[in-house]
Amino acid sequence: MGTRYSFGMMTTAGHGGPCSGLRILDFTTVVSGPICTQALGDLGADVIKVETLSGDMSRTTSGPFHAGLSGFFTQFNRNKRSMALDLKSDSGREVVKRLIGHCDVLVENFRPDVMDRLGIGWETLRSIHPGLVYVSISGFGPDGPYSPLPAYDHVVQGITGMMPVQGGPGSPQMFRSVVADKAAGLTALSSILAALLAKERMGAPGQRIDVPMLDAYAGFMLGELMGPLSFPGQEAVPTPFDPFRVYPTADGHLVGMVVQDDQYVAVCQVLGREDLLQDARFSGLAQRFQNYDDLAEVLTAAFRSWPTEDLAARLREAGAPFAAVNDLESCLRDEQFQHNRVVEEIEDPDVSVRVLRSPARFSETPIPPLRRPPLLGEHTDEILSLGGYSEEEIGRLRDQAVVA
Repeated sequence: MGTRYSFGMMTTAGHGGPCSGLRILDFTTVVSGPICTQALGDLGADVIKVETLSGDMSRTTSGPFHAGLSGFFTQFNRNKRSMALDLKSDSGREVVKRLIGHCDVLVENFRPDVMDRLGIGWETLRSIHPGLVYVSISGFGPDGPYSPLPAYDHVVQGITGMMPVQGGPGSPQMFRSVVADKAAGLTALSSILAALLAKERMGAPGQRIDVPMLDAYAGFMLGELMGPLSFPGQEAVPTPFDPFRVYPTADGHLVGMVVQDDQYVAVCQVLGREDLLQDARFSGLAQRFQNYDDLAEVLTAAFRSWPTEDLAARLREAGAPFAAVNDLESCLRDEQFQHNRVVEEIEDPDVSVRVLRSPARFSETPIPPLRRPPLLGEHTDEILSLGGYSEEEIGRLRDQAVVA
């Protein structure tokens, strides 16, 4: 049997995933919050996505667009129900207050003071529901000199020290992915599950959790860079070599790293360069690390004459950890990628969509089938019914443009 979270208590219920019975009130938009709540939805939680009457901005800002959905919105909002609500109205705020007692977790990613100004902040809602886990994802945290400032992923990447590393000897470079947003969302996910575990194991009350993107990205990315600075008062020791190499081939690129002795032997044999086995610079692991730049030059010269797929297949068969550098199309064709069913198609009468499935696999509480992302306000009436609203009350809210 599975377990059910309700008002902080545990009761048995038929499972639909490891988080079956958990209910999330989701005020988040774009990426940092939606990737967190989508993961909870994948695991079986009931995620109620509260949107403005015009919807999450990612519904309209990044295509392609099809049947009321955008490609961008689709990738971060499956397994959710949508309610369109005017939070600036008294009636809209009352909806939140009536729903909150039926939810275990609230997640928002507004600027730090927005929920308080709306009158539905942490202090107000915990007075209604003391067991609430309230999660606020923000750019820089609830206080400090940058707290009130807008923060996009680009800004956090710039502050957090990785861009010069990515640029190498050239100009600083960003990751061309919103990695700071994603790090914040996944940090929020683990924090939510920890807070729920504390309620179950320790009888802890509800609590507020703040997740600054700045802190989450730094914690996710800077471990290696901080290594040489680990001991206060001691001079930083520079990293002796750069293992992050991309090797040109005859028709593409290869990536990999030679660490163990058997891997080095395999590479030499595949290349027909057994003479390198006698090279003292590369005779053992320590020697290879000390002379990794020299080894990289040797491999670069040797790889240039090989077709990518042929060389990658031979190295893989020999046990050497190398792989072709794929673009997205070739990644989707990769045999292991396909075997793992990393991408799945959700078939639906209204619109079928292709999404990345949840990566975790549970032996006893498998995740439920994926459901397509919701249309704007698709579930407004059923969500209001959860809060005790009658059909007549729902009709009045709609006539007053409080909901859609």
